[in-house]
Amino acid sequence: MIERSSGHPDVVVIGAGIVGAACAHELAAQGLDVLVIERAGVGAGVTAAGMGHLVVMDDTPEEFALSAWSRMLWHELAPRLDARHAFVRCGTLWVAADEEEQTLAQTRQQALQRQGITCSMLDAQQLREAEPGLREGLVGGMIVDDDAVVYAPAVSAWLLEQPVSGRIVCRTQTQVTQIDRAGVHLANGETIATGAVLVANGLQALDLMPRLPLQAKKGHLLITDRYPGTIRHQILELGYIKSAHNASGTSVAFNVQPRPTGQLLIGSSRQFDSTDPAIEPAILARMLQRAAEYLPQLPALNAIRAWTGFRPASSDGMPLIGPAAAFAAPQSHPSTWLATGHEGLGVTTALGTAKLIAAQMLGHAAAIDATPYLPARFAAQGTAHV
Repeated sequence: MIERSSGHPDVVVIGAGIVGAACAHELAAQGLDVLVIERAGVGAGVTAAGMGHLVVMDDTPEEFALSAWSRMLWHELAPRLDARHAFVRCGTLWVAADEEEQTLAQTRQQALQRQGITCSMLDAQQLREAEPGLREGLVGGMIVDDDAVVYAPAVSAWLLEQPVSGRIVCRTQTQVTQIDRAGVHLANGETIATGAVLVANGLQALDLMPRLPLQAKKGHLLITDRYPGTIRHQILELGYIKSAHNASGTSVAFNVQPRPTGQLLIGSSRQFDSTDPAIEPAILARMLQRAAEYLPQLPALNAIRAWTGFRPASSDGMPLIGPAAAFAAPQSHPSTWLATGHEGLGVTTALGTAKLIAAQMLGHAAAIDATPYLPARFAAQGTAHV
């Protein structure tokens, strides 16, 4: 619970990416006065570097609960968005390259269907009809109809601008140097007193709490010129799931997204052994070669830009959503909270994360159990101080 005090913000949210913006919006909607502090621009960090894929993932029950609930919240929000936000319900097509992967697809499809997720199996012919550009020889796959894509930086800004019962003030180009009992300290020497602090700035949370169990997963993305109609769905190979949960090394997997502009956004790569933001030609080449194995026409398309980003990954694959006491220094602010560690699902799970944070801060019930995402789980596992 937070203590409200006149003259100061009820909550200072550090970070104005999609997670921080969603949390600020939800807290203000609950009547709190919120100050958002962002070291760069709104949505300019890992939010801008990602694909904006809104996808249900089910590697664990906890991952499914948060991603499915959050995707539902995105669909509820979508009618209020406009063309700037590029929300498109394109569906996700999971492609099976062989019979083993088709069996995996069927197992996933059945599990998702039991949980109420609309999805269906495709045989080889149906796959070709869904996406004619895919290469010959693929055996089928699974389509999840209600998955979508969105341009998260624009939504981040929109969330912070909406009229709500509380108040949101956003300060960009502002660096936080420390959090303590006096409040939030800025690089310009200013100290802001507040009822609570929410650290929602991805990997930069480590600058304020070095003991957090977070590490960077570097990724490359590339976008093409405009080729309308080349693909219609977000398309991934089923091997992407294994790649996404690798705990070491470098991996690539086929992942391509149709943008409303007609451009293709191509991924994906994961690296644990690099914190250099520079584009690595060898990794980019591996990623594009993998993509061309599924979409043979890709090498003929004109690429206009490539970039990298760093996903904030927790050591157990689940985000940290809740009180930060297990990682806060003794002199830290008594009401310090975390919303970070979402790895590649930050955009998908931002709206659910915001509701979990608001429910905990205000003592309300939430639609799902927050326990699996509480930072305190690491203290229970004896890993909070590593």
